[in-house]
Parts: sequence; structure tokens; C-alpha cells
Amino acid sequence: MKIKLLLTALLFSLISYAQIPAGYYNTATGTGYTLKTQLYNIIKGHTDNGYAGLYTTYQTSDRDYYYENDGTILDMYSENPTGIDPYNYSAGTTQRCGNYSSEGDCYNREHIIPQSIFNSSSPMVSDAHFITPTDGKVNGMRSNYPHGTVASASWTSKNGSKLGSSGVSGYSGTVFEPIDEFKGDIARMYFYFATRYENTVSGYGYDMFNSTSDQVFTSEFLSILLTWNALDPVSPREIARNNAIYAQQNNRNPYIDHPEYVQKVWNPTADTQAPTAATSLTVTGTTSSTVSLSWVAGTDNIAVTSYDIYVNGILKTATSGLTATITGLSASTTYSFYVIAKDAAVNSSPASNAINGTTTAFVPDTQNPTAATSLAITNTLSTKISLSWLAGTDNIGVTAYDIYVNSIYNSSVTGTVATISGLTASTNYTFYIIAKDAAGNSSVSSNSVNGTTLAAGNDITICATESFENMTAGASSYATRTWTGDSGLDWTATDARTDQTINTKAICIRNGSLSALSASNGIGNLTVTTQLKFSGTASTFNVLVNGNVVGTIPYSATTTTSTLTGINVSGDVIVSLVNASTSNRVAIDDLSWTCYSGLGLQTLTKKDFKIFPNPSNGNFNIIFDNANEVHSIEIISLLGQKVFEKKNVQSASVSVTNLQKGTYLIKVTKDSKSRTEKIIIN
Repeated sequence: MKIKLLLTALLFSLISYAQIPAGYYNTATGTGYTLKTQLYNIIKGHTDNGYAGLYTTYQTSDRDYYYENDGTILDMYSENPTGIDPYNYSAGTTQRCGNYSSEGDCYNREHIIPQSIFNSSSPMVSDAHFITPTDGKVNGMRSNYPHGTVASASWTSKNGSKLGSSGVSGYSGTVFEPIDEFKGDIARMYFYFATRYENTVSGYGYDMFNSTSDQVFTSEFLSILLTWNALDPVSPREIARNNAIYAQQNNRNPYIDHPEYVQKVWNPTADTQAPTAATSLTVTGTTSSTVSLSWVAGTDNIAVTSYDIYVNGILKTATSGLTATITGLSASTTYSFYVIAKDAAVNSSPASNAINGTTTAFVPDTQNPTAATSLAITNTLSTKISLSWLAGTDNIGVTAYDIYVNSIYNSSVTGTVATISGLTASTNYTFYIIAKDAAGNSSVSSNSVNGTTLAAGNDITICATESFENMTAGASSYATRTWTGDSGLDWTATDARTDQTINTKAICIRNGSLSALSASNGIGNLTVTTQLKFSGTASTFNVLVNGNVVGTIPYSATTTTSTLTGINVSGDVIVSLVNASTSNRVAIDDLSWTCYSGLGLQTLTKKDFKIFPNPSNGNFNIIFDNANEVHSIEIISLLGQKVFEKKNVQSASVSVTNLQKGTYLIKVTKDSKSRTEKIIIN
């Protein structure tokens, strides 16, 4: 944990200050919101490298040289700072999302401040200071929920990040809580956003924000962020990330360079009053390697933000709550504990009462787990077979599942799904699973299943799936809804409500549409489940790809699953379902499509064309790198409507005029290559 590396962090901080350009913060002389505005003027106007440019930045900004030190992508939602990571991602292109169904499938780009609140506008949509590489599944589960403390978790990731009911005073919605190791990192990203976008942030509707340009955050969420900032100080990893992003964007996060600015801006009147001591420290439980503690809170003139926990007089860890479990202890050993309360200004209380706790004797675990059951094949390709099963049980806990292929060990996973790769086409294989616990005890084998890979060239790849489970449900009014879906795509539904169901959550469209923005790898066939709700008559949805109608999907009062085949559009696609009726209210669920059947596609590079100016007042140019090549241009609104098209252009540029205010996607195609870019019309 960072708290163990505080001296190292301080040393790295001293080194990092030499990398801040001379005079960079010379004009940051004020306090309070005056200082915040001065910092805004220093860091505004950074270089926008585009959304795709984030992956280039991550090559230097988000590599793991601090925990496993293996150069993999450092993902705050999967990193295990004190043990083995549940999965890792290489820095190449092969593990970027893409489609995903579970943790460890792929990684994508997580907007710590959701892009839906600023309509995916530039330059916010591609600002690496608050956009980080994260596991696709965890990113999807976080969706656009606020960061905060979870009272009761409804879902927990493999590294302990949690989604659940709010423990934030005064807020009753769902929140997402990262692990302690990265709470300060995330808090300082929020502080950066509030400062860098001071000129526009008051117009962003978000549960954490208070519609002002100075404080920016509600008092309740500001208290959480200040607590996280104090609990998790700046680390060498953050300093290196700040330097790497500066090399790409030419601006810095001032709250990493000068951590004291947080208090100077949001708590400008120096707080010198120390909290009172915590009381009634008690041991509540012991095992052979842990001691659990609880205590009564200290008090403070503003607020206690954290408690440092000392073991035998040495700082062990810190927490923001009133309970803690100390791990990594030796069996049959007595330890002494006390806690010290701290506030956001890092004033410290006297020590609480000291209490002794003795770990129990070590009892070897010799009990085998029960076998995994219901092993089944869930998908078959020419070189891969996917499996799922029901978990085994154990007196302490199952920690892994060994997968056997033709009675030979193949791999281990921690979850209850796996995809076995490297198989031979048109070949039969036998699979079974063995459950294991931390002591190495093994279950008997699960049931065996046989699966035959497809013939070479017969793979049908699913490009996107959407279950609507990441969508905020329960709204009975009709409005525009946005969320990040199962496959990492950004979805927009207009004139839509979210309180209807088919298979659990569903989106219900009235006089509107459902659109997925800029999916890669094209589309082959589309499958979706529909049901007419309330009253009305059977009708259809028009299916549009890049603004062109490619077919229809029927709906009626009976739940119906339909497949539209033979769409076969290559490259980047915008897929929309538009209700042909203006009054029928229709629920949509379990939507998916296969990739374009002629994959082997290539995309145009950023060098091939550029859009200038962007943002624009409605008049702009699309400028081509090679005027002798033939290009086609389509401009599509976020509702999936094609508003401009020009085919077989052979010139240096194309002018577009009088485009109405909004956000659009521009698709440029040359031969079999294409690329889609976003433009903002102010």
C-alpha cells in the first residue's frame, strides 16, 4: 500500500518537482477560488490528441512499474496492490475492447467524470488527466454512477472495487467505490476536472456537482473527495503519470505537483484544530492471521476524515470508517493496537486507548472443496471454446479452478467462466474442471463435456451485446437517456423511460430512437428482443446503419426475439433503432449484432484526413492528406440520422456549411478502409 511507501513517495516527489517547467506555477499566488482560477489559466488550452490518442498516451502514462513491475497496463479497477492481480493486460492493441462479458476480457477508456455529462464534447472527451485505462466489465458496471463510499455492495470486482447503495450523507443513489490504494488518485482527477473546465463545469448536470464554477461539488461529495485526498497521498505512480501526460498534452494536474493546493482552494482558512481521540477501541474478532477492531469516533471542528491504525507502535494502515481488520499477522501472537484520528488538514488526535489482541493458533486446512457442477459449453469457434460452470464450495473459500483439456491441465481461472484458445479447427475436445482452495486442496472433477471446434473460416464473431443492465433503471418519465453499455459502447435513447422490463432491465422507446455510437468491426446480423407495452398496435422499428435504413424489426404485445440478417456493413458503424410509430411504447432488451462477415478490415489513420476547425460554428472543412485518392463522406447525428453525404470525392478537401448546433460523427471511407471522428457544432 502507498502508506507503507510514504518515504519513497516523498523522495519521488522531490525528484518530480525538477520536471515541472520553470515558472509554470509562478502566477498561482492566491488562495481559495482565486487560486483555482489562476490554476485554470495555467492549465487551460492543452493539446487535444483525440480519443484514439489516449491509447498512445497510455503507452507511457499507465504502465505497471510500481507493483508487479511487469510493464502491463496499470488499471485502478483490477490492480491488487498487495498480491497477485486477478488478470493483466498487455500494452499492445490486442486486448483493447471490443466485446466483453466478464472481467479480464479486455480494457477500454474510463472517464472518471462520465462523458455523458458533457455530451462527449472535446477536449474533455480525450483529456488523459481524468481518463484512465480500465477493465471493460468494471467500467461498464461503474457506468456513470458517482464515486463515493458504498454502504451495502451489490457487486464487487475482483480487486475489491464496489458498486452499491450510497454511504454518502445526503445522497441516496447508487455509488461506485474504488479500493483505498487509488482513492486519492481519483479525488485529484476530480479536482483537476473542476479546475481545468472551470469555464463550463457549472453547466454540467451531475449528482456530485452543485452547478457552480467555484466549489463545483456538493458539500457531501466534496467532503468525500477531501477525505480520499488526505487518506491516499500523492504516489510516485501519479507523479510519473502526470509527467507522461504533460509530454503529450502540454498541461499538468496541479494537485499532483502541489498537493497543498487542494486545501488552499477548498479549505483556504487554515484548520489548526486537532480532532479528539477515538475511544473504546476493542478487538471484535481474531483468526490465525487477522485481528478485527472497532472504536468510537473522534470529533473535529470540521470533520474527522481518517484513522491511522498502529500495530506494536508502527503505522500499519488507515481507514475512513470505524472498523478495520488487520491482516498478515502471525499465528498465536499477541499484538498491541491503537488508532489516531485525522482531519482533512492532516491534524492528528492523541492516540486512542491501546488494546491487545492475540491471534489464534494455526489450524491446517485439509478440507477439499466440493466439485464445480453444470459445466457447459457456451460458445464455439474454430480455435476457441468457451465454458461456464456453477461454483464449488469450500470451508474457507475456493480460490481457483483448474481447467483440463483432454485430461491435460490447460489453465486456471478465479471465476466461473473461461475461454480456451489455441485449439485446432474441426477437432473434438473433452473438458472438465477441478476446484482448489488457498491451501492447495482439490475437489473431485466436475462433469465432463465434449465440444467440437468449427471448421476454419466458419467463425461468427459477436461484435456487440447490450443487456441494459448498466443503465440506471426506474425512471417512468420520457427523456433522453445515456449510458455506457456491456461492450463499452456509448448508448443514447431519446423519448425513453427505464422502468419497464423484459429479461430484467429494458429500455422503453416512445416517439424516439435507440443508438449505439461508433462501433468498430462493422455489422453482419442484428438480434433483439421487443415487446409492446401498455396499449397500441403492432408495428416495427426501422434499423439504421450510418443513417441508412437496412431493414425493420417487428414488435407486438407478445415478447418477440427477431434477427435481421445480411446487413453486412463494414468499418465503424452507428447502429440505430427508430420507432416507426409516434405513440407506441416499446421495450427493447438483449440486443446484439455479429461483426461484418468480411473481416480483415483496415482503418484509416489520423494522417489520412483532418477536420478543421473542430469545434466549429457549423462551417468546416474535411482536409485529405492525398488529393488524388477517392473518398466518401457521411455525417450522422447522434440520433442516427444522416445529415450529409458525398461519395467518390477526389479533391484536397470538402467544405461543409450551415450544420446545426449539436454533436455529429463524420465517417470517411476510402476503398475498404474507414475512420469515424466526432465534431462539435457550437
